[in-house]
Amino acid sequence: MTRTTTAARHDSGPDPIGGVAGAPPASRGTGLVERAVTGPGLESVTMSAPFTGLPTAVLPQADDALARAAFAHARTGQPSWAATSPSERERVLLRLHDLVLAHRDEGLDLVQVESGKARLDAFDEISATALVAAYYGRHSARLLATRRAPGALPLLTRATHVRRPRGVVGVISPWNYPLALTAMDVLPALAAGNTVVQKPDNQTALSALWLHEMAERAGLPRDAWQIVLGRGSAIGDAIVEESDYVCFTGSTPTGKRLASAIAGRLTGYSLELGGKNPMIVLPGADVKAAAAGAVSACFSSAGQLCVSVERIYVHDSVRERFLAAFAERTRALRLGAALDHRAGMGSLTNEDQLRAVSEHVADARANGATVVTGGRARPDVGPLFYEPTILTGVTDRCAVFADETFGPVVSVYGYTDVADAVSRANDTAFGLNASVWSRDTRLAREVALRLNAGTVNVNEGYAATFGTVGVPMGGMKDSGVGRRNGAEGLLRYTESQSVAVQHGLRLRPGRGVPPALWTAALTAGLRLLRRLPGR
Repeated sequence: MTRTTTAARHDSGPDPIGGVAGAPPASRGTGLVERAVTGPGLESVTMSAPFTGLPTAVLPQADDALARAAFAHARTGQPSWAATSPSERERVLLRLHDLVLAHRDEGLDLVQVESGKARLDAFDEISATALVAAYYGRHSARLLATRRAPGALPLLTRATHVRRPRGVVGVISPWNYPLALTAMDVLPALAAGNTVVQKPDNQTALSALWLHEMAERAGLPRDAWQIVLGRGSAIGDAIVEESDYVCFTGSTPTGKRLASAIAGRLTGYSLELGGKNPMIVLPGADVKAAAAGAVSACFSSAGQLCVSVERIYVHDSVRERFLAAFAERTRALRLGAALDHRAGMGSLTNEDQLRAVSEHVADARANGATVVTGGRARPDVGPLFYEPTILTGVTDRCAVFADETFGPVVSVYGYTDVADAVSRANDTAFGLNASVWSRDTRLAREVALRLNAGTVNVNEGYAATFGTVGVPMGGMKDSGVGRRNGAEGLLRYTESQSVAVQHGLRLRPGRGVPPALWTAALTAGLRLLRRLPGR
């Protein structure tokens, strides 16, 4: 049975956010909410903490007119932010890096209170945010620099490639990784010289507003990044119609509808969507290491991570040993609702997720699957807790076989042939993340290159690629369009412009030069150019 911890009682002063012991006072949350764009006569919603069910914040809900006004304001301020040198924008991000780490504990508290994560999982968000700020704080000026290209005629044609900011970027962020995904999408947009209007999910708005405050303290003009709170049904049209580029993270159906709406405007977009991520344990793998890795890959953030593993294919030669070790480690996970490091897994974030997880497990049971461990809600720990769950015997009659659960549920399958395992791993509409485990890393890399996923981790579930900001992250197939992180994560927010200056000789025959003579001379020149270095 999965163990539990009770919430430790710390002196957090009167009225902590969400009624969670040790959380910042409610007045701190109220101050953060005041950073959001607001106006008279708005409706409001009250959000609650997953750990307790008690209120965390009362949030103003923007309407269409207010959202459009935020974009107009951002557009007015964008030229002055773009005129700031790339090196100065880098310095802002490096100061932000230092502030996020210096105020780590408050950031951890807010993420835990709003999302229900275990503290170690919340720290993933702090570390990812710092890594993103540091990467673009060191590399964005170089990546954005104007580049020379060989001109049509050597010495006479001076060609350059320029990167220009798109203008105002609209960012729609989810509730599951409110700091990390905000940083990955907002910070490179700002580094490229754009201004940003972000709509974070209401559930985790305080976390995004906290990072917004840190950015302002780091020197970012407040108007360069504006946060509007509201329902997608009320302000979604404004985001689509007013943005020069849209960045969305969320479900595949919503992403497809959004892409259709954006297509009519011929503006750019990137989408990170759903996944049904596989893990393959090859014959001869270190079973203990793979089992430990599977616990992190499947149950971090209670499985509410776009790159979480939901399917594991284990070679029959090690399947029984792996399953036993995996189940033992899973049963040893502590569930807890305290703002400390004692819990190994936290809560689900909202009632919809608890319902979806419960329905997937019940359906699997009804269709003949075996629950190895877990398989039940834990209201004794908190209103939205569910035990980490391992299933076997899952067939295509079960919804969990192909549909994303987005919770702490994983199905384990056996195989005898590696080619079959690769084929089954690829037999999905999704292609976001994958994991391969083997002592033979050369073989594991060969298998990784055969998997249709945007990121593949060898001897790690997801953290190796997730934490390496210098490489792109994104999905294939129904898992999305475009990439965040790395050079692509920055350059997606720019327009390419080519500027060529011609000196002396024109690129058409001059007066009195026969066209036949001109083309013959140019043909000889083209043959010579092919042999020149750098062409």
